[in-house]
Amino acid sequence: MNPVIGLDVSKGESQVQAFLDKGKPYRKSFSVKHTLDGLDSLLVFLKEVTKASDGMKPSVILESTGSYHSPVVQFLDEQDYVYIMVNPLVSHRSRSANLRKVKTDPVDAYQLCELFYKEELEPHRKRGIQLLNLRNLTRQQEAISSVSSETKLQLQSLLDQVFPEYRGVFSNLYSKVSLKVLEAFPTSESVLEVSFTDLTNMISSLCSSRSDQWAKEKAEKLIEAARRNPFQQHMYDSHTFNLKILISIVLQYEEHLSKLAAEIDALANEIEAYKIIQSIPGIGEKIAATITSEIGEIDRFNHPKKLVAFAGTDPSVYSSGRFTATQNKITKRGSNRLRRALYMAVRCGIRDARKQKTTDDIIARNKKLREFYDKKRDEGKPFRVAVIACVNKLIHWIYALLKSKSTFQDIA
Repeated sequence: MNPVIGLDVSKGESQVQAFLDKGKPYRKSFSVKHTLDGLDSLLVFLKEVTKASDGMKPSVILESTGSYHSPVVQFLDEQDYVYIMVNPLVSHRSRSANLRKVKTDPVDAYQLCELFYKEELEPHRKRGIQLLNLRNLTRQQEAISSVSSETKLQLQSLLDQVFPEYRGVFSNLYSKVSLKVLEAFPTSESVLEVSFTDLTNMISSLCSSRSDQWAKEKAEKLIEAARRNPFQQHMYDSHTFNLKILISIVLQYEEHLSKLAAEIDALANEIEAYKIIQSIPGIGEKIAATITSEIGEIDRFNHPKKLVAFAGTDPSVYSSGRFTATQNKITKRGSNRLRRALYMAVRCGIRDARKQKTTDDIIARNKKLREFYDKKRDEGKPFRVAVIACVNKLIHWIYALLKSKSTFQDIA
C-alpha cells in the first residue's frame, strides 16, 4: 500500500481525493472548508485512509497556490503528516498530457494523486521561522516601496501644475523637511505671504541638526522659487488639496518603510547567511536581506545549477530536428524577487566605486565580478547577456559561500 491524498486548493476550501495505491481511488472526492470544522473533518478522513491502508499514513500532495494553501499546510505540520508541494507548472504539464480537455476541482485532485505515482516527488522541506519572517518583511518592504514610488510620480505630476520651481529648493525633494515645507507652503502665494524670519524659523524647527545659516539659505531659495514660479495665482483649489493629500501619504509610507528597515535589520543580523552574503562587495543590507530570505536554507539545493534554476536565470533550450537555437532567453521560471535582487547586486558590483573620477582606471566595487563582466563584453556579448552571465557567476559564489559558511574575503 502507498496511499496518497490529493488536495486541489482554492480560496477558502480544498477538493479532496484519496488513492490507496496506484490505480485504486478511495471513495468519491469531496470538498472541505479551510475552517476549524472543515480541517477537523479532513483529519477524520486522513485517519480513515490510514486505517484502510493497514495503518500506513497517507502522503498529501497539493499545488503551491500563494497564500491559499497556508491554513492547510499549517494544519498538516501540526498533525505531523508528510506533504508534497508541487509547482503548478508540473501539474499543468501532467494535465496537458490528457487528450480530453477537462478542468474541474474533482478532476484536478484526482490528477494530483495520479501525478504522485508517475513522478519522483520529494516531501516538502519546512523552512525556518526566522527566514520566513524575514521573507515576509522584505516582501512587504518591496510592496510598499513600489506603491510609494507610484505615489511620488503622482506628486511630481501635480507639483508641475502648481509649484514647479520648488524642485530646486532642497537637494532631496522627498526628504522629510522638504515635504513638510511643501505641505505648509504648497503655492507661490502661501510662500510670499509669510515673512522671511517666520519662514526661516519654520525650516529651522523642522531640521534642528542643521545650522541657522542653512535654514536662511533654504528660506531665500524658497522665496526666489516662489517669485520665479509661472503659477503665481493658482486657479484650482483641488490641485492644492490633492497635493497635500499625496504629501501626507508619502510621509506615511516613508515612516512605514523606516520601521520595516529597522525590523529587517534586527532580524537579519541574527542570521549567519545574511552576514555571509553581505560580505560580497556590491551587496548592501537591503539586497542581502532579500537574497537571504528568498533562497532560504541552502540545504534545499544540492547543486548550484538548481539554485540558478530557482532564480530563473538558466537559459532555455530549443531544438527540433536539425535545428538548434543558439540565442535563447532565460527561463524566468524561478523566484522573480530573487532574480531582481541578484540583477541589482551585479549592477552595483560592476559599477565604479568612486563618486568622481580622477583617472581612467576602473575601480569597481567588486573587482572579480567586473573582470568577468569585461571578459564577456570583450567576447562580444551584449550588455544584458553579460550581466546575466555575472548573475549566474554570483549565484555560484553565493552557493559556495553558504555551503562552506565562509565570507567572500576568505576566498578572494
